[in-house]
Amino acid sequence: MSSSHDHGHGERNPFHAHHFDTMDQQQSACKFGMWLFLSTELLMFSGLFLAYFLIRMFYPEMVLGASEHLNKWMGGLNTVVLIVSSWTMALAVRAAQTNNTPECKRNLIYTLICAGIFMCVKYVEYTTKFDHGIFPGRFFEAQCHGYAFEGLPHIFFAVYFVMTGLHGVHVLVGMGIIAWIYLRAARGEFSSENYIAVENTGLYWHLVDLIWIFLFPLLYLVK
Repeated sequence: MSSSHDHGHGERNPFHAHHFDTMDQQQSACKFGMWLFLSTELLMFSGLFLAYFLIRMFYPEMVLGASEHLNKWMGGLNTVVLIVSSWTMALAVRAAQTNNTPECKRNLIYTLICAGIFMCVKYVEYTTKFDHGIFPGRFFEAQCHGYAFEGLPHIFFAVYFVMTGLHGVHVLVGMGIIAWIYLRAARGEFSSENYIAVENTGLYWHLVDLIWIFLFPLLYLVK
């Protein structure tokens, strides 16, 4: 006697969890769960953005002066890289939805390469600041290296390192997830009936991109 989950005929989808009636129901639940998770991520970064705006309101001249020591070209390059990576991630999702596994794998690799470039640029940017004594909070010692700042620049750089550092952690986590999705794609696990893992990874990666699109002008292009 066939299960009602199998619609009375055919074999059960190997990726169909037993506690869902249909694959559509399963994918809807997974997507809803991802949106809930992304909402908590937005709440976390909202607190950091609030801290930034308070500092900007109370110390406008200090923020303006400190931001001049950020490399706008590196920040701009990373912005372009992440936008391209969002595009390749969207292509990977579309490929999974249309049973095009080779295209899915190829675009996942492109996304990983872009993420790697982003982290390399951020590494260069961070090490340059550390060489100049630009550290967060009480560790700030740029004055000892001959750099002049107005006000309390260590507060600005504390927010800068927390916000960009936390974002960088999200990029690293995203790279790990994308690599895992690539391995699953290589095993042929995704199809037009089972692509929610790729889609949810794409949603996460688009959030990472979106947060940086806000960070770049707020931190690097202060006017």
